[in-house]
Amino acid sequence: MRKGTVHFKTGGVVLTLVMVFLFAAGAVGMEPTVDGPLKSGADLIVIDAMKGMGPLERPPVAFFHSRHTEALARINRDCSTCHLADEKGRLSPKFKRLVDTDRQAVTDTYHLNCIACHRELAGPDQRSGPQTCGGCHQENPAVASTWKDIAFSKSLHFRHVKANAEKCESCHHEYDKQAKKLVYAKGKEGACVYCHKDTPVDNAMVLKDASHFQCIGCHRDRMAKNQPSGPISCVGCHDADYQLGIEVLQEVPRLKRNQPDVVIVKTGEETKPVDERATAMYSVAFDHRSHEAYSESCKACHHASLQACSSCHTNAGKQEGDNIKLAQAMHQVSSPASCIGCHKAKQKAPQCAGCHTFIGGNPDRPGDQSCRACHLSPLPAHVNPANVQETAEVAMDLLQARNLETQTFPTDRIPEKVTIGRLSNQFEPAAFPHGKIVNTLIEKIRDSKLAGYYHSEKGTLCQGCHHNSPSAEKPPACSSCHGEAIEGADAFRPGLVGAYHQQCIGCHDAMGIEKPDARDCNGCHVEKSKGYDGSLRP
Repeated sequence: MRKGTVHFKTGGVVLTLVMVFLFAAGAVGMEPTVDGPLKSGADLIVIDAMKGMGPLERPPVAFFHSRHTEALARINRDCSTCHLADEKGRLSPKFKRLVDTDRQAVTDTYHLNCIACHRELAGPDQRSGPQTCGGCHQENPAVASTWKDIAFSKSLHFRHVKANAEKCESCHHEYDKQAKKLVYAKGKEGACVYCHKDTPVDNAMVLKDASHFQCIGCHRDRMAKNQPSGPISCVGCHDADYQLGIEVLQEVPRLKRNQPDVVIVKTGEETKPVDERATAMYSVAFDHRSHEAYSESCKACHHASLQACSSCHTNAGKQEGDNIKLAQAMHQVSSPASCIGCHKAKQKAPQCAGCHTFIGGNPDRPGDQSCRACHLSPLPAHVNPANVQETAEVAMDLLQARNLETQTFPTDRIPEKVTIGRLSNQFEPAAFPHGKIVNTLIEKIRDSKLAGYYHSEKGTLCQGCHHNSPSAEKPPACSSCHGEAIEGADAFRPGLVGAYHQQCIGCHDAMGIEKPDARDCNGCHVEKSKGYDGSLRP
């Protein structure tokens, strides 16, 4: 746990408190808002307990939590001053109550306790909080929140696993509807967000309350036992500077959840007779273990539960998966939890974007090449699709046979320079450093297994520029498809000059290449000193 003085920043996003809710019902009169310097912090809370209990009558209240806890600590008071304990001794995240009852009761809880405490602590030499309506209820308070969500990364998770001696039941539980209580289900541990949402579902606590209830309660218990513990303040978890001080393990052991190393993602091929399997979309060999290393959380793929994807997304679709079929779930470009969606996001990296920015936006580009990269071959006739061990062995064989290095044609067959001069008029022909560009692209993706997997065929890399033509050692010239002008109404096939400039300038922009400047004509072209006929065409 990081120790030190709590620092409030002047930066952050100014909180536009346009929501109107009742902090204390029945109060009359408003003092004018007091102008002053911007107050900010990661502990800024909007107390909206009355929001769901009827019309809101007063402007919002900005509450800085850490300033209150520090003030109480100076007089030897702790969290229990404001937060009540349940039957197990855990403090409720609510103020002076365990549950919300009715409007008047909650109103009185805030009014009576807050004002009483402020009056008690006020004195000639002691600053205290406001005791009038306008002191809390301000129309436009000059406040800013520097709160930052904390990611429960694999490193942080493992540190908790180790601290709790691998007792997963310390945090993980599920609700037993018959026994009407929380129980630990070994082997069924999942992310908190699977049950605890942003809004109440099936009487489960919202995520904010559940995490504070569980995490802060555990941290306080460990502190009471003089054991190493995490923070109990807002700033300790949600301040950006404090988060930078959280230890990050360089090597994190693999999570133990009985997950497979490799698995066959079935496509329906297995339901067909053996002699018809070759006519179906082949099943996919999926390296589960390596994908675990690429993500900070299982939620990256398992967005609703840690069950197999096919438990909700079937080939026909079913209600549990919102009738999204397995093929849709795996290929949905807009979803970061799908295979294609995740891979598309990776293609936005500068070292990939130069080629993929244009490939992804062209509707004429054939797509069967990428299908074959995953759907490698039919299940062998001797394999029982229902046998997990047999299908896992097939998956392992298929993956091990796959080349994971980017391949291209022999260097001596790749032109070192290409002269582009068919349309030269105002400028001399451009000397294109073809070999240098090929080598640079290979070097930038050399350490990427994802790139290696999908560029393992010779010529695949070349198609970043030589698109919409078969992969070949000597692809057709650009002028084979691009004429001197746009042909007809084909907006996706620019003229030759437009094609060159779109491809080159677009690649430079996407990859962040600053030299040569893509918009400096003289960076690529030498202007002719004479013989220019006044045409604007280069």
